Amino acid sequence: MDVDPRCPDCGVTMERTKIQTGDGFGLSVKTGEKAGGLLGSLGVNKSLDVSPRMCPECGLVRLYAEE
Repeated sequence: MDVDPRCPDCGVTMERTKIQTGDGFGLSVKTGEKAGGLLGSLGVNKSLDVSPRMCPECGLVRLYAEE
């Protein structure tokens, strides 16, 4: 993400944060698009990393999918 998003409620810049999962792996989302190369030919879908952002004022957390 090139520009840090702003909180829709407070209008301030949202800060990067971390979300911990029980398995220790990062978050990702499946896009439904086929992955490239051999994995795509095997039916594996493309996935994108998730970048969590939090508003320092109100605590709103949003997740953004990134290439």
